[in-house]
Amino acid sequence: MPEPLLISLAAICVIVGVIGTVAPILPGVPLCWAGLLILKFVPSVKDGVSWVIIVILGIITIGVTILDNILPMWGTQKMGGNKKVVWGATIGLLVGFFLGPLGIIFGPFVGALVGGLLSGSKFMLATKHATGAFIGYISGLIIKLITVGLIVFFFVIALL
Repeated sequence: MPEPLLISLAAICVIVGVIGTVAPILPGVPLCWAGLLILKFVPSVKDGVSWVIIVILGIITIGVTILDNILPMWGTQKMGGNKKVVWGATIGLLVGFFLGPLGIIFGPFVGALVGGLLSGSKFMLATKHATGAFIGYISGLIIKLITVGLIVFFFVIALL
């Protein structure tokens, strides 16, 4: 495959991965890492990033992806929530994605709150459950953003 095509494919993976870091449907961190991996196979760029960095970032990517799925549930459970609260947070995130940045940030909280209320919890208890889901979601988002920032850093350094 010609180099410009490989570089373009790698860049597209990284760009879509950055978007996927906040978008609930796209696997952002794995896509970014895939872009860095593709860049490693570009002959004129292959020495820009070592295999050690790629492997370390790959391991971090796996860990972050697992954590991202666990943290909202863990936060919800720590605050006494149930599966309806977690499902509410997930649906809130999906709906919030279409409402812009504030929707992405507050959608999980509102969804978890609705899930808590639908499960029969009183408002204050549902708010506590939603707070746990929100803290878990924000924690996962911060970890993903840091990881994607590292991947983008090494991607740009490799291209320079």
